[in-house]
This record gives sequence, C-alpha cells and structure tokens, in this order.
Amino acid sequence: MTTPPTFPTLAGQGWSVHKKPVFSTIVAQHVSGREVRDALYANPIWNFELTFDGLDGTASGQYGGLGASSYQTLLGFFLARQGQFANFLFVDPSDFVVSNGAIATGDGATTAFTFYRGMASQFYEPVGWVTGVAGVYFNGALQSSSIYSVTEPNTLTFTTAPGAGVIITASFSFAFLCRFDGDDLDFEQFMANLWRVQSLKFRSLRQQ
Repeated sequence: MTTPPTFPTLAGQGWSVHKKPVFSTIVAQHVSGREVRDALYANPIWNFELTFDGLDGTASGQYGGLGASSYQTLLGFFLARQGQFANFLFVDPSDFVVSNGAIATGDGATTAFTFYRGMASQFYEPVGWVTGVAGVYFNGALQSSSIYSVTEPNTLTFTTAPGAGVIITASFSFAFLCRFDGDDLDFEQFMANLWRVQSLKFRSLRQQ
C-alpha cells in the first residue's frame, strides 16, 4: 500500500478550525411517540474545515512569515488530489498522538491487532493511518521492536501471538486518512501576490 501525501502545514492558516464528528442514525417514530433507533455507523466520519488568512504567491517570500510560494503549495496539493478523487493524510495538531493507549487483550492465538485511540476512556475507534510507533507494551512492560511490525494503514502484527490475558498497549502517532469535500476550491487574491482561502473542507474516510 502506498502512503498518501500529507496535507501541508502552512503558516498562513487562520482561526477558527472546525472539527465535527458525524454519525448516521435511523429513527423510526411510532404514532404513540415511542421510537426505534438504529445506529448505522459504529465510528464517526470526521469533518474538518480550515481557513487560510494569507498565502504568499511569490517565490522570494515577499510576505514574511507566510512561506515562499505557499499559495502554489496549497493550490498544487489540491490539484494533485484532483478534488475529491485522491486520498491524503491530515495530521491534526490537537489530535495525533496516543500515549500508552489500549490496543487489545491477547488471547494466545491472535497476532494482528488494529491501532485504536480513546477519548477520555469513553469512546474508542480505529485510527486512520499510523505514522510512527514509539513503544509497544505487554502489561506495562516495553517490548522489543523485533517482535512486531506495523502494516499500513493501522495494523500491529506480532511474530508470536501475545498470551491470553496479556494487556497490549502502545504509544504512537497517527493521521486521519481524508479526501476533499468538493472538486473546486475558491482562492481569493486580495493584494498583489497575496491570497486567502475562506473555507477548505475535507472529511475522514472509513477504514473499518
């Protein structure tokens, strides 16, 4: 599997940032007022919206701090993805690291496990794409990297199945696998060689 390109980090990104988890639920209502609900998604689709207050269109970096050719960088990235067509990775600065997070409990037979991240121990979901592993632990004890490997996008595989009852945790970094919401993107030039994007939307893609 080929690793998709990563969304560029640009100094001209502005506030605010929108991040919205979306579920899908069928609600069937009875005439009595009672209702039956069926959850179609076990895990949410994550919707993101960014703004870019300043993008420098000059190769010399005329507008200090925005980064030379940052306009071309963002435009080129969008064009290379062909709008909604191609995937990319987005590293959310507020949500990209898991420290000693729960993965699974061994059963003595299973060798492959999906990387998960939790939200305050209330909700767990598979991560989109693992970008690095700092450590894997059995019952809190750090394990040698020689006994496991990482398969893209998010699978942890051991050479020998962890024993029954062994609690597997890991510290790792991850990214969201995404696509753009639309096939067009509005770039506004408001000064000579200075551009902005008032709304750039994209969403995460289902893996499991």
